[in-house]
Amino acid sequence: MPPFANLLTASLLALLASSAHAAAPGETLKPLLETLNERLNIGDLVALTKWDSGKPIQDSPREAQVIANARTLAAEHQLDPEEVAQLIAAQMEANKLVQYGLLSQWQAAGAAPDTPRPDLGKQIRPRLDELQTRLLQQYADFTPYRHDANCPVWLAKARSGLTHDSLHELALTRATGELCVRAANSL
Repeated sequence: MPPFANLLTASLLALLASSAHAAAPGETLKPLLETLNERLNIGDLVALTKWDSGKPIQDSPREAQVIANARTLAAEHQLDPEEVAQLIAAQMEANKLVQYGLLSQWQAAGAAPDTPRPDLGKQIRPRLDELQTRLLQQYADFTPYRHDANCPVWLAKARSGLTHDSLHELALTRATGELCVRAANSL
């Protein structure tokens, strides 16, 4: 094969590889954001149980348990346990934003919605645990793109239209705050 053909073949392969890489962030980011949003929507149900029980939203022992479990699961996905702990802590903070916002609305209205209340321990928490497992796999899939300069743009576009109100939009912004990592010299 002449040298020109080798160069052309190598250039074509490089172009194809970069094109495949360019499509991957969206393919990994969309399911991750859908899972984060699903987790936030469960916050509505948690808020109902807190309304009914009068228990505080802040549950430090449960949060510590969830973070410890996530640190353990990080190794299974070849993830840094500290980064996973930050990601999960962000999810819990976002979920509490939803709960505080809804409780405030219900207090102002004098009542919470008259909707079925699933059991926090038997139904909601197992669902959150399942979502955490899925979330960690999706986070692992997206991890190679976290340091890319385009990450914030991808994130903003992918977040657009996922939520149904400004409270959940703010919470999703908080939930995704740990996804993109900027280089220290770009600050």
